[in-house]
Amino acid sequence: MAVASISATLSFLIYFSLPCSNAASGENILHQSLPGARSPRPMVFPLFLSQANSTRSVSIHHRKLHNTDSKSLPHSRMRLYDDLLLNGYYTTRLWIGTPPQMFALIVDSGSTVTYVPCSDCEQCGKHQDPKFQPEMSSTYQPVKCNMDCNCDDDKEQCVYEREYAEHSSSKGVLGEDLISFGNESQLTPQRAVFGCETVETGDLYSQRADGIIGLGQGDLSLVDQLVDKGLISNSFGLCYGGMDIGGGSMVLGGFTYPADMVFTDSDPDRSPYYNIDLTGIRVAGKQLSLNSRVFDGEHGAVLDSGTTYAYLPDAAFAAFEEAVMKEVSPLKQIDGPDPNFKDTCFHVAPSNDVSGLSKIFPSVEMMFKSGQSWLLSPENYLFRHSKVHGAYCLGVFPNGKDHTTLLGGIVVRNTLVVYDRENSKVGFWRTNCSELSDRLHIDGAPPPAILPSNDSKPSLNTSSNLPGESQFGQINLDIQLTVNTSYLKPRIEELSNLFSKELDVKSSQVSLSNLTSKGNNSLIRIVLVPTETSNLFSNETATSIVSRFTNHQIQLPDIFGNYELVNYSLEPQRKRTRWQMKNIIVVTAIGSISVIVGLLAYGVWSMWKRKQTSNPYKPVDDEATIVAEQELQPI
Repeated sequence: MAVASISATLSFLIYFSLPCSNAASGENILHQSLPGARSPRPMVFPLFLSQANSTRSVSIHHRKLHNTDSKSLPHSRMRLYDDLLLNGYYTTRLWIGTPPQMFALIVDSGSTVTYVPCSDCEQCGKHQDPKFQPEMSSTYQPVKCNMDCNCDDDKEQCVYEREYAEHSSSKGVLGEDLISFGNESQLTPQRAVFGCETVETGDLYSQRADGIIGLGQGDLSLVDQLVDKGLISNSFGLCYGGMDIGGGSMVLGGFTYPADMVFTDSDPDRSPYYNIDLTGIRVAGKQLSLNSRVFDGEHGAVLDSGTTYAYLPDAAFAAFEEAVMKEVSPLKQIDGPDPNFKDTCFHVAPSNDVSGLSKIFPSVEMMFKSGQSWLLSPENYLFRHSKVHGAYCLGVFPNGKDHTTLLGGIVVRNTLVVYDRENSKVGFWRTNCSELSDRLHIDGAPPPAILPSNDSKPSLNTSSNLPGESQFGQINLDIQLTVNTSYLKPRIEELSNLFSKELDVKSSQVSLSNLTSKGNNSLIRIVLVPTETSNLFSNETATSIVSRFTNHQIQLPDIFGNYELVNYSLEPQRKRTRWQMKNIIVVTAIGSISVIVGLLAYGVWSMWKRKQTSNPYKPVDDEATIVAEQELQPI
């Protein structure tokens, strides 16, 4: 599969002495593969807990809020970025420390530790953002060695270690600091424990994302920490974007669920992973001839936001593939994008429009023990062929000898998934994830202060590292939008006018250029120039514009998806071209000659006027005016 990684995430530690005796000890370790590579199946291994870490329970599953009305608690609404098939994951943004340092973290419901690279990490890769600098945060504190954690060699600080099935790993120290959730969150910055990496290997070293935000079930999970403090109710929601519009939303805490949301039971005692009671599958309204126990492996049917595709036990996959191929038999079957894998692909039409897929491919339903079913559209089990325009491939694969049913992110595209941990249920609601906030009226409230980005990252500066007395002749902003280029191209003028309106500048000051494609996303450059009467932007104005994009204070209609500022540059006063210089010289010369001529004319006129007004002679009218000359008398 050339397009995406398979984050075959239901992987376990193999005879691995886990580093911390809390819930994180027994977490699922996510497999984050490089884009363009796919493991033929997720790797599942037995999990063993070391004796040193057996003093506490593996996980705490039934957290309840006592004497608290969960409806009155705030929630944190957060944007999702990147593309499931291009990157193999979705990320969100967290800010850690005082002042805040920004990080892009993979959203992972199968992991219970949130971690970022530490500034002293010599074995960490080059990621999207600079490493976390504990020494620069006035609120950072190391988690000191205690009986409930594994300690470093000096017995001073708690450490963690995670090993992944594809042989990548992360280890480091545990620290505590203020974590901020962005300007769309009702939740104010809170103290939480996280991992500060000192070593990365494998895909964790090479991936673009900075780290992982752990949403699993365990004491170190960010969700569990917030719930234990009574800050949010014990649930969260994820909504991944679709084929044409990436991004999406994440909500930490409870909110009012749609009335027609389909719920199924999830048994936390059976597995530390989020499982559902799947009993069957329908294709085009016809149930597959399978025993319901085929989906009832050791962990049940597992939902994992960090896995890219879906994996079924062999018998279930064979029946599913046969049923789909029967429904699309007129379509030409073609080879997959990667010759190393035998993918099931079809050439549909010259058009690459996803909206017509439901007329060609059958609907699929996931059937639950409760009798309810969850309807999937073709984008929930297909992905675009990366080498043939208008072709699509099955995003469902056999799981080999592993009997686990693993449902990754492709299955929940444009679906709100609610993990109602307090009531041990998982809910599904089909929707356009780019419009989730408006559809559910999920309010967001900014924290008291605007969150700056990293001071050490030149591509996302704020006022803290712009020269105090500088002035600029041009502002360049590189924006990533979660819509594809073919969709965006005819709307460029509309988008440009929206930016000028949001920034309160003239439309002539805004131009859009360099439109390029990045998977299902688009990259575009916004160029801002001063007004004709003002040759420069002040430092304050430039800072304000950049900050508004960094903190997502520019409001765009949902048709443009989500946006992210990925880079910017501030240019000095623009140098004039030779043609402009010639024009300026000509205009200056004409102006100078005009001034000189005007001054000369004025001088001549002034001299003539002076002569006229200063003449001492008067005309002689008559003899009466003659005065007799007096002789000079000697003294």
